[in-house]
Amino acid sequence: MASFRVTKVNELIRQQLSEIINRELSLKPGVFITLSKVDTSKDLRYTRMFVSVFPEEESHYIVETLKKELGGLQKKLHEKLYMKPLPKLSFEIDGTEKEADKVEKILKELF
Repeated sequence: MASFRVTKVNELIRQQLSEIINRELSLKPGVFITLSKVDTSKDLRYTRMFVSVFPEEESHYIVETLKKELGGLQKKLHEKLYMKPLPKLSFEIDGTEKEADKVEKILKELF
């Protein structure tokens, strides 16, 4: 279980980075991303960002765009947050919805 401090840092990073992405990042029309979960290590050096993408077919495009813009996003986040060390970011696609759909289909087949 994450400590209170790590939980607060996760929420702060999620809020600030969501704002930065929505304001600064240019995406294809009709593509939407949401930061669904933030997982920061106990030593606050690394943060994994889980991203939900709509439509799902654009997941690869979003991952490539985020990797390309990672340095700029990291810099803008550093300007907003005054913490040492600032965690290094990494992005992953959140597969929770896809897994939930699979479970729901299986349950429907059973009943």
